[in-house]
Amino acid sequence: MSLFVVSVTFRNAKGDLLLVRKRGTTAFMLPGGKVEPGETHPQATVREVAEELSLTLDESDLTLLGHWSAGAANEPGLTITSDVFLAPLPGEPVASAEIEELRWLPLTPDAATAPALSPMLVEHVIPALLQRPLGPRG
Repeated sequence: MSLFVVSVTFRNAKGDLLLVRKRGTTAFMLPGGKVEPGETHPQATVREVAEELSLTLDESDLTLLGHWSAGAANEPGLTITSDVFLAPLPGEPVASAEIEELRWLPLTPDAATAPALSPMLVEHVIPALLQRPLGPRG
C-alpha cells in the first residue's frame, strides 16, 4: 500500500534540520502531511506547516528538493511517496496539532545514522541536503 504526502525541510542558522515526532510514535520525520482534495502540493505544505508548527509560509517560499518513495516510519508495509520542499525558517517553530516533539538534527556526514529517523530521511533527504550548500531558501 502507498500513501502520498508533502514535507518540508527547515534549517536553523547552524544548518541543523528540524524534525518532528507525532504523538504516539517513536520515529522523527519532516513536518508535513497529506494533500487535501483540491489542494496543490505547495498549498498543502503551507497548511501543514501552519497546523504542525504554527509557522506562516508563502507558496513562493518553497523550492522542490526532490520526489522520493521510502518505507513508512510508523506503519509497517506502507510506502510513503513525498514531494519534499526546501523553505527558509520563518520563525520559532512550536509543536502543535499532532506533533509531540521537535528536534534539531545537526547535518553532519553521519547524520543519517542517528536513531529513530524515518526511512525517507535516511535514504533520501539527508543525503540530498548534505550535497547542497546551505542557502537563504533553506
